[in-house]
Amino acid sequence: MVPATRRQFRQPMKLRLNPMEAIGAAMVLSLLIVAIFAPWLAPYDPTRAVANTFGDPAPPSRIFLLGTDQLGRDVLSRIIYGARVSLTVGVAAMAVTMVIGVSIGLVSGFFGGAIDFALMRFTDIMLTLPALLLAMAFVAVLQPSIWSILLVIGLVSWTQIARVVRAEALTMTQRDFVIAARALGAPSSRLIARHVMPNVMPIIVVMAVLGISGTLLLDAGLSFLSLGVPPPTPSWGRMIEEATTYFRTAPWLAIFPGLAIFYAVLGFNLLGYGFLRRRPSPS
Repeated sequence: MVPATRRQFRQPMKLRLNPMEAIGAAMVLSLLIVAIFAPWLAPYDPTRAVANTFGDPAPPSRIFLLGTDQLGRDVLSRIIYGARVSLTVGVAAMAVTMVIGVSIGLVSGFFGGAIDFALMRFTDIMLTLPALLLAMAFVAVLQPSIWSILLVIGLVSWTQIARVVRAEALTMTQRDFVIAARALGAPSSRLIARHVMPNVMPIIVVMAVLGISGTLLLDAGLSFLSLGVPPPTPSWGRMIEEATTYFRTAPWLAIFPGLAIFYAVLGFNLLGYGFLRRRPSPS
């Protein structure tokens, strides 16, 4: 008869998918599907007038499910294509943010001393500057485009990542296995790549997922201030900005893009916090 401990060892470990993580994953997956298949899902061209309603937005109807804007463009099509722009900027900007923040945090936490002091004081200076105002200053210098926007967002959003990664790296450098590897003569690059980075990776993944919601909001804020992706490319923030003069007469022009931003931010937040709560199932 096989011992109980052996039977348990042969059983594959299962991960329990908590409700928060499942809902967040479903919401993010739906956004990805909409963004990828936008040309097939959008009923009309998002940049062309499809209704004779210039200057007089049409309310939602059977033909135009979410109505049309002041230029006669279909709101539903623009929101669908806006998902592609927002997700591209959000994910790419977070990738830039993670490269900068993780690099500074790892170097600061691992080496300590004067390097840690200099990098953390620079981080503190960056933390005192409002991210939106700093992004506006960078965008004013660079030519507005989708690439400059994601670069600017990444340059102003790395500070919190760096501080958290530094704290984790400081903890890892005090662990016995890192001290032992250092005593055996392992170079710093190997210690970081083989011992510190793999143990810091879980918190990096969680912060990356949670940070995408922040980059989405920052992109929407820049677009609302007419500093985001230039027209006629549809963007949720710019759609709200273009609807400011129609808040009372055509509120759907601002409500539907606002709901799209809320849905995307909520989905990434639920997915990120779901990762935090993930625990292996005992069965």
